[in-house]
Amino acid sequence: MQSAAFTLSSPLPLHRHNHKPLRPSLPRIHFSSKLNESVTSNGASSSFTRRSWSLAPSSSFKFRPLPLSSPSDPFRTKATSVPESAGSADSGTLFKTLQLGSLFGLWYLFNIYFNIYNKQVLKAFHFPVTVTAVQFAVGTVLVTLMWGLNLHRRPKLSGAQLAAIVPLAVVHTLGNLFTNMSLGKVAVSFTHTIKAMEPFFSVILSAMFLGEFPTPWVVGSLLPIVGGVALASATEASFNWAGFWSAMASNVTNQSRNVLSKKVMIKKEESMDNITLFSIITIMSFFLLAPVAVFVEGVKFSPAYLQSAGLNVRQVYIRSFLAALSFHAYQQVSYMILQRVSPVTHSVGNCVKRVVVIVSSVIFFQTPVSPVNAFGTAIALAGVFLYSRVKRIKPKTA
Repeated sequence: MQSAAFTLSSPLPLHRHNHKPLRPSLPRIHFSSKLNESVTSNGASSSFTRRSWSLAPSSSFKFRPLPLSSPSDPFRTKATSVPESAGSADSGTLFKTLQLGSLFGLWYLFNIYFNIYNKQVLKAFHFPVTVTAVQFAVGTVLVTLMWGLNLHRRPKLSGAQLAAIVPLAVVHTLGNLFTNMSLGKVAVSFTHTIKAMEPFFSVILSAMFLGEFPTPWVVGSLLPIVGGVALASATEASFNWAGFWSAMASNVTNQSRNVLSKKVMIKKEESMDNITLFSIITIMSFFLLAPVAVFVEGVKFSPAYLQSAGLNVRQVYIRSFLAALSFHAYQQVSYMILQRVSPVTHSVGNCVKRVVVIVSSVIFFQTPVSPVNAFGTAIALAGVFLYSRVKRIKPKTA
C-alpha cells in the first residue's frame, strides 16, 4: 500500500511595480508518491505498480501564501517592532551623557579663563588680598541675583548651621588667598604643579583628625606625587620661595576645608545641597576678607590709584570681572558635576582639569619649560591620577 501527499504551491510571484492588475490564479497541484510495496504474483518486482491516493487528515497539506513582492521589489518594506520605552530610554541616556560632557567642558573652560585673566591682573596689580576680595564680591552679587530671581531656592539657615559653616568659610578664604599669592609670584603651571600635592595633605590631615589611615596602595600613589613635584620645583625657571610656600599653604587650607566638612556634624534634616553651601561660603568669605584687604593693602582698587600707578583702568576692571566670573562659574559647575558622578570620577576629572590648565597656561604665556621640569610635572600628575583610582580600594578586614 502506498501513501501519497500533495502540496499547494503558488505560481511565480507577482511584482507590484508591473502596471497590470493582479489576477488570481489557480494553485498547481503537485503529486508525489512513495512506493511502499509492489510485488507481482510470482514474487518478482514489476515496473508497473499499483498506486492508491488518499487525502486523509494525516496527509501533509501545506499552504504557502502568495507573496506580494519579490525580495528585490523596491516597494517591499520590512516591519520591525521597536518598543517605545527602549527608544525613549536610549535617548534619555544619550541626553544625560551629552549634558555631563558639556558640564565637564565648561568646568575646564572656565578654569582656563580664570587662570589666564587672574594671572594677567596679578602681574599688573600686585595686591592679591584685594584681588581675592573682589572675586568674592562678584560671587556675592551673583548669588544674590540667583536667589532674588528664584534660579535656586534661597535657604533658611539656623544659628547652628551658620556656626558650623563659618570655619569652612575661613579655610575657603585662606585657600583662595594663598592661591592668588602664589599665582602673583610664580608661573601658573608651577602653581598648579605644587597644588597637585593636595592628595598628600588630604591623607595626612585625615589620619590626624579623622583617624582614617590610608591603604598601602594609597601610600604608594603618593610617592610619585611628592617625587614629581620635587623634581619640577628643582628645575622651575620661575621658582620663588614665596610662591612655593603660598601654594603649599593653599593645599593645607583646601584640604582642611574637606576635613572640616566631614568633621562638622549637621543634622540630616537640616542638610543642604553643595551649590547652596558654596553660595553661603562665598558670601561669608567676602565679609571676612573685605575688611582685611582694606586694613592690609588699603583702598587700591579705585580708578584714581590705578591711574596714578600707570595702569589701564578699563582693562584691569574688565579682566578682574572676567576672572571673578570665571572663578565663580567653574566652582558652581564643579558642584553640579559632583551631584551627578561619584567622588572618584570627580577626582579623576579634577586631575585631567589640572593637566589642561597647565598645558594651556604654558602655551598662552609662553612659559619656558625644560625637559626635566616637564618630566617631573608628568610624574606628579600621573601620581594624582593613580591616587584617584586606588583610593576606592578598601582595606581588608580581619
